Formats: sequence, C-alpha cells, structure tokens
Amino acid sequence: MAGGPPMSFGGAGPAPLKGGRLAFAGFALALSNFVVVLDITIANVAVPHISGALAVSPTQGTWVLTSYAVAEAICVPLTGWLARTFGAVRVFLMALAGFGLFSMLCGVSTTLPALIAFRVAQGLCGGPIMPMTQTLLLRIFPPDKGGQALGLWAMTTVVAPIAGPICGGIISDNWSWHWLFFINIPIGLFCLVSAWRMILPYETPTQKTPIDFIGLGLLVVWVSALQIMLDKGREEDWLASSFIVVLAIVAVIGFIAFLIWELTEEHPVVDLSVFRNRGFTVAVFSQSVAYAAFFTFLVLIPMFLQTNLDYTATWAGFAMCFTGILAVVFSPIVAQLVGKVDTRLLISFGTFWLGCVAILRTIWVTDMGFWTIALPQLLQGLGMPFFFVGSTALAMASVRPDQTASGAGIQNFMRTMSGAFATSMSTTWWEHMAKFDRSELVGLIRVPQMPLPADKALAMLDRMVQTEAVTLATRQVFSVCMAVFFLATVLIWLAPKPRPRR
Repeated sequence: MAGGPPMSFGGAGPAPLKGGRLAFAGFALALSNFVVVLDITIANVAVPHISGALAVSPTQGTWVLTSYAVAEAICVPLTGWLARTFGAVRVFLMALAGFGLFSMLCGVSTTLPALIAFRVAQGLCGGPIMPMTQTLLLRIFPPDKGGQALGLWAMTTVVAPIAGPICGGIISDNWSWHWLFFINIPIGLFCLVSAWRMILPYETPTQKTPIDFIGLGLLVVWVSALQIMLDKGREEDWLASSFIVVLAIVAVIGFIAFLIWELTEEHPVVDLSVFRNRGFTVAVFSQSVAYAAFFTFLVLIPMFLQTNLDYTATWAGFAMCFTGILAVVFSPIVAQLVGKVDTRLLISFGTFWLGCVAILRTIWVTDMGFWTIALPQLLQGLGMPFFFVGSTALAMASVRPDQTASGAGIQNFMRTMSGAFATSMSTTWWEHMAKFDRSELVGLIRVPQMPLPADKALAMLDRMVQTEAVTLATRQVFSVCMAVFFLATVLIWLAPKPRPRR
C-alpha cells in the first residue's frame, strides 16, 4: 500500500538513498510540488494581460483561474485510489509529464476556450502531484527523518503561493503572459528525469479494485458546483442570482449524497475512514481554518496595494515576498523538532505567532510606507513552518501507513477548498465593508472651502473618502483573520498527544 516501507516487486526492497542522492531526490520531489502550487497563484495578477491579449472581458478571464482550481480540487482527493490502483510512482510520473505537456499547450493557446480546456487538463494532472510528493518523500526518507521530509514539502507549500504573484507580476509586466506557463516546462522536465532515475525502485504495490464510478461522479458534481459558486457568487450577487442558488443546492445535495455513498461503498474512490483518527481530523481541520486566514492575506494584500495604494503588480509582489525568507530558514529547524517536541505545541506556537503578526496589519493606514507593509510579511514567515510542518506531521502520524496517500490527498483537498472559500468570502465581505465604511465616512464629512473648482474638489474628496473606506475595510477583515489564528491555536489541543509515526 502507499505509504508503507519501501518495496519492490522483486522481493527485496531497493537500496535506501543516502547522502547526496537522498537530498537530490528530495529536492526534485519538493520542486515538483512547488511548481504545481505556484500555478495556483501565478496567473492571479495576469488576468488583465490575458484578457486583453485574447480580446475577452476580465470577468471571462477569471475562468483561467477557476478552471484550474476546479480540476485540481476534483483530482486531489482521488490520489489514494490512484496510488492503490496504479502505484504511487507511476501516478506521480504520469501526472508530472501531463502537467508539463498541458503547460506548453496553455502557453501556445490563442483563444480563451482552448486556454480553459488546457488549464482543466493541467489541473487534473497537477492535482495528484501535491499529495504524491508528500507520500513519496515519506517513502524515500528513513523513518527517523520523516519530519525533515515533511519540512521540505511544507516549505515549498508555504513559499510557492507567495512566489506566484511575484513571478506573475514580473512576467506579465516585462514579458508575455505565455511565459507564465512556459516556465513550467524546463522545471517539470528536470523533475521528471530526476524522479525517474531516483525513485522508480520505490514503486508501491497495486491492487485491482472496482472503479467507484458513482462516487467519482458525485465528487465531480459537488466540487464543481461549489467551486463555480464561490468564484462567480460575488459577480452574480450571491443568492440574488438563480444560477448561484441552483449551484448551492446542487453542491449541498451532491456533498451529502457523496458522503453517504463513500461511507457505505466497499471500494470508495475517496477513503473517508481516515477521519476516524481524531489526530488526523483535528490537524486537518485546524490547518484548513488557519490556511483560510493565511490565504486571505495572500489574496487581499496585493489587491489592496494595487487598487488603493497605486502599487504595480511587480511591487505588490515584492511587498509579499518577504514571508519566504524566515519560512525557508525555519522549515528545517522545525523539521528537526518534530518528534522531539509535542507537535501540538509547535502548531499552537505557529498559529499564535501568526495571530500576533496579524495585529500589525489591523493598524495599517493609507499613507504608510513600504516597510510597514513588508515587516509583517517578514515576521509571518517565522510562524508558517511551525504551523504547516507541525499540522502536516500530526495528520500523517495519525493514519496507518497504508492510508498515507488517502490522508495526504484529503489533507491537500481540504486546504485547497479552504483557500477557495476564503478567497470568495473575504473579497465579498471586503467590498461590502468598503461600501458600508464609505457611507459612514460620507455622513461625517463637512466640506471645507477649497481654492479649486467645485468638480475638481468633489472628485478629490471622493477619492480620499474611497481610499480611507477601503483601508478601514481591509483592517476589519484582517481583524477577523487575527481571531481565526487564535481560534486555531486552541483547536489543535483537541487532538490526542501524537505518537511516533509507524
């Protein structure tokens, strides 16, 4: 089964990787995860460029993001079944090859329908790569270095979403949007060749099981309905739109039917039995809650800087990039602490630190300087490894070795969906609070005498009020994120004391 001790079909296990070979194989797997997670956010700041080049509206251009997210969200929880049926290494290599191929096809697309179709295929291939890299790292690393393996994986998961807007902004402002996809090709080829040479002997045994077509169909239906509802709800005014209402009903009914079917099916496409482990359930739920707050910062801060403070996409990316500095430094340190210190303590420290850093963002003002924005990003990087590495290690230590692929798939799926949910809810509430704060500020204004024509004076005053209203709304959303981090600090202690991974 996936996640067990290294095996081969010849009877004896492969020679364990050591030293530089182990480090190189780990780097190739981690880099594969990095490039897939990077693609979730790299196109966010490039939607105006893509829309203009393909002669479509920005609203239509957002389907470039939605199509990838929907496809990836559908495929991620299928990882356990794919690994059991075809083998973890085969699934990883085929997914990586497909990801590179469809990245190239995305880059050469000249119409929106073609780009969306190839983004769907790219997401279907990218979905299994995240949990498969996590599973394979645990297979090639010795048991006593499992924490280091998870630390390496978590570091790429933390840094990639931050690097996405930076790379996207620089490429869009200076090159062509096509290179957002072309850069995946050499990286994917390097990872594919390296993995083929290093980890092929670590293939997992397979078992032929019936394909759960009904469970697969229900998964596609409810995840697609939910993701499209979250992406389009703000544009369609949520429940005021019959289209959104229908999507909500389909998502709820589909989800309930999916749960009932998968819990009673003998060979489910998604192994929900991992939730019987309290440690896994609490770790995954706490990670999803805190990741929603983290992803809210990731989405709103670049939007706030570009729309309210007149930052370019490139400079907004630079302001965000400082999170990666301390995240890279502390990830290996936290990995060494896993197994030596109560993992719940590591996680609670990380989320508490993130909550404290969030306080700095709740006092932002309109005329603040660059370093006022960048300092919280820098400090946030210290807490992210404690939170990500710790919660991932706790979740994986709570499941049986044969459930590793299923657990990793579900964990990545819940994190992906929490990010999508946070994006939709936070941006909707942000816009609502900006309108509310604007109306409040307008009621407090006493128009002074100004040595300007009336129309120019009113335009200047309107701009000032709008800017302050958006700043207030941003602070209010960040205050909620601060509370969510503190809530996650408490939630993690509902998990039992972690045991060493078997």
